[in-house]
Amino acid sequence: MADATNLFRTCPRTGLQWHKPSEGLIKANAVAAVVSLLIGGVLALIVVLTRWQAVHLVGPEDFYMYLTAHGLAMLAYWIIFFEIAVLYFASSTLLKSRLAAPRWAWAAFALMVIGVVVNLVAVFRGDSTVMFTSYVPLPANPMFYLGLILFAVGALIGCFVFLGTLVIARAEKTYEGSIPLVTFGALTAAIIAIFTIASGAIILIPTFLWSVGYIKSIDPLTYRMIWWGFGHSSQQINVAAHVSIWYAIAAIVFGAKPMSERVSRGAFLLYILFLQLASAHHLLSDPGFSSEWKVFNTSYAMYLAVLASMIHGLTVPGAIEVAQREKGFTKGLFEWLRKAPWGNPVFSGMILSLVGFGFLGGISGVMMGTEQLNMLIHNTIYVPGHFHATVVIGTTLAFMAVTYFLVPTLFKRELIMPGLAKWQPYLFGVGMMVFTLAMMGAGTLGVPRRHWDITFAGAALPYEFPGAAWLMLGIVGVSGVIAVVGGAIYILITVGSILWGKPIQVSGYSTERGVLKMPVAAALTGHGHAGFGAPGTFVVALVFLAAFVLYYFVNWKYLSTVWGLS
Repeated sequence: MADATNLFRTCPRTGLQWHKPSEGLIKANAVAAVVSLLIGGVLALIVVLTRWQAVHLVGPEDFYMYLTAHGLAMLAYWIIFFEIAVLYFASSTLLKSRLAAPRWAWAAFALMVIGVVVNLVAVFRGDSTVMFTSYVPLPANPMFYLGLILFAVGALIGCFVFLGTLVIARAEKTYEGSIPLVTFGALTAAIIAIFTIASGAIILIPTFLWSVGYIKSIDPLTYRMIWWGFGHSSQQINVAAHVSIWYAIAAIVFGAKPMSERVSRGAFLLYILFLQLASAHHLLSDPGFSSEWKVFNTSYAMYLAVLASMIHGLTVPGAIEVAQREKGFTKGLFEWLRKAPWGNPVFSGMILSLVGFGFLGGISGVMMGTEQLNMLIHNTIYVPGHFHATVVIGTTLAFMAVTYFLVPTLFKRELIMPGLAKWQPYLFGVGMMVFTLAMMGAGTLGVPRRHWDITFAGAALPYEFPGAAWLMLGIVGVSGVIAVVGGAIYILITVGSILWGKPIQVSGYSTERGVLKMPVAAALTGHGHAGFGAPGTFVVALVFLAAFVLYYFVNWKYLSTVWGLS
């Protein structure tokens, strides 16, 4: 009987090679991710219906507890579990390689699951309502910090397993030339993840020791600076991961090759060098940092990371346009886009992710990263509006899209309710787009970020917001419920397909490693050509540039009304 560590199976539809231990680990991490999404989604509904002033579902004590758990379940657990699955897929499956150290990978998964349980139990006990940020000197139960540390250690081990798999693939020559662009993007995510987890360890371990009494105090300013190296940089892992998925989906659906591998790889390199600097935009109102430090981190250096995202936002749809034009869709500027498979949730989820991340998350993020403009919206509900545009529309929607590809090829099941699956990305994506826009609108009017009740009932100095703010929160409530329904449909379809979907007949496991089929082979392992033959994408890029410039200077106009001169 063959050693399980050397067994592979071949997907009959794509030709992808699934290493048996890696396949089990990808499934486990993906399932844990969806369970985290379910928990976070239920909590999201409670939070949305509470911020909707007309409903005001729960009281303040429960609200802040649910908000803490929601942030952790969504920003940390759902996304990082899925990203570990993506790392194993991008290394083992795409490179037809054995997964390095499967036992260590399972130990990492166990640590992550234990960490989640320990952390959420501490939150729901009611003595760890410190929000996702857990700022000191507000203390949480020691189990709160311990759970986060365990989860982070497990994720770090997963990153090292990914790196070890790359070494094995190179040593065994399972691919030719450079690693595929998708794997390169995953490598970028892993490098950022190691930096991120190191930042978390530097501050969370002392904070844990403080919570149990071994350290007398933690300096709040130091905590904030180092914590955001963990808290915000964890979202930079997401950016690298979901951009990699954009390239993968362009390859899977269209057989699209990158327009220029060198440019795309250079953009990922810019992420490694500069993306984490955006963490500083959370500290622009802190008096303990110099203006020089703030301006460098959030302006001159961060713009290089913005350039990288703009490159990806141009090259991914550009590669799709080139592939479509090669198939004969050449009429006018946009026939290639009109004739795209809009009924395929893999494509529709990806393109909504790309557009929402760029137009909503990207533009608002650059605005927030400008020191003067940051003062307009710091600690208002605009901030979660921004990161829901990046993390939810950008990352979560991309993860949802690629799931529709993975269910048949990884779990060997046909999708149930395919008609409903066609509509799910639109329901979730458009709902979240309206949701984020309304939050940004409310934040521009000054609505606070975390406050349970904007009427400030019982306060000695009440404040009356304009009627438009109440309208915005109503839109947040309605669109948030729509997005939650879209998320529930995703969970229903994916879990239902795994449990009850029609089985797909596949070959057994063997030591043989086949050849990737078209179009996945050429797109994922081939190398694109330089040049730009995508005029439609260029026009869309100009529209994006115009929207960016207009919005940027509108906010300077807002700033001028705040700081009047007499």
